[in-house]
Amino acid sequence: MIYRNLLKRAIDLVLAFLMFIILLPVFLVLLIALSIHHGGNPFYAQTRPGKGNTPFQILKFKTMSDFVNEEGVLLSDTERITEFGRMVRKTSLDEIPQLINVLKGDMSLVGPRPLLDDYLALYSEEQVRRHEVKPGVTGWAQINGRNAISWDTKLKLDVWYVDNLNFLLDIRILFQTLFNVCLGKGVTQRGHVSMGKFEGSRQENL
Repeated sequence: MIYRNLLKRAIDLVLAFLMFIILLPVFLVLLIALSIHHGGNPFYAQTRPGKGNTPFQILKFKTMSDFVNEEGVLLSDTERITEFGRMVRKTSLDEIPQLINVLKGDMSLVGPRPLLDDYLALYSEEQVRRHEVKPGVTGWAQINGRNAISWDTKLKLDVWYVDNLNFLLDIRILFQTLFNVCLGKGVTQRGHVSMGKFEGSRQENL
């Protein structure tokens, strides 16, 4: 409990600050490159539910265009992602701005990934427990398949993390994340640019 309630936040602050300093040159290069690539807007920000379902603005580098169809509706992810954006996403460099979320206290380095507000009404009583802790830049589900696994499996792994959170597990997740990023492992589901939309669990219980 001491780690969960106190030490985890202290470690987040130290590591996120160090990581941001180390990655600052990459951050600045992407900031400039994506500003040019997207006509002056390098960031993507969206409201996501955090711990206790408290909303916050998640930050990412923008990897998709804002192209719409004749009705003004955004095109599909496959049609909007750019080649440069695909590279940034594959290497997980689009996640760097989330270090700012960690420093602000919205997120932790490790925890269940923050998903869409729309999904809150679709979770089972067990699945919604993923919001008992702060969302993370990476998490247990991310090192066990990321976007290449089913929603039911992903949410089950998130709840398992909530129940088993400890220092050694977080260290394991951080190192495995680094390894997976280097391999470009589990970035997308087959045939999709990003994870398909969650439409509710097909099971009553995980």
